[in-house]
Amino acid sequence: MKKWSLCLCLALFGFAANAQEAAIKFPKPDDSPMDALYYPLNATKVKDDSMPVIKVLYSRPQKKGREIFGILEQFDKVWRLGANENTEIYFDKNVTIGTKKVKKGRYSLFAIPSKDKWTIIVNKQTDRWGAFTYDQGKDVVRVEVPIAKLEKPLEVFSMTFTDRTDGANLIMAWDTTQVSLPILFKK
Repeated sequence: MKKWSLCLCLALFGFAANAQEAAIKFPKPDDSPMDALYYPLNATKVKDDSMPVIKVLYSRPQKKGREIFGILEQFDKVWRLGANENTEIYFDKNVTIGTKKVKKGRYSLFAIPSKDKWTIIVNKQTDRWGAFTYDQGKDVVRVEVPIAKLEKPLEVFSMTFTDRTDGANLIMAWDTTQVSLPILFKK
């Protein structure tokens, strides 16, 4: 009888645990998934204890047949440089952007797209949705960079790094527009 009671209790416990798990609702996948970018690009695959110099967390909106710059992302207005939460950049060492020294730490990235240039903004305010609460008073540096036109439209907003002898270039592109932000540091 004790074995029967024990089996019954275990079965009831199992049903209760399954009922609890079934009640959890997970959100659907985001239309603009979050991605991470590192410099060096293979930084997460190294087998030693070295750390990436730069890490960027950003969401990747899609073109979906829309006209992007000038329409979806209006010219001369602050853009979160991606989708969803504002884009964040982490520096593992002090860097120079434009003529300004930026201390090691975590920042947000914004852009002001224009027809022939972008203003890239490094800002102290993090963990915000979009650019709705953007505070210009927390800007660390603003740098104007020229745009380059892509021959073929890029469907998904994308970022990557290219090497330079004195640091790295953060390349950002979407639709037919591409910009490059030089980030200087000692290698």
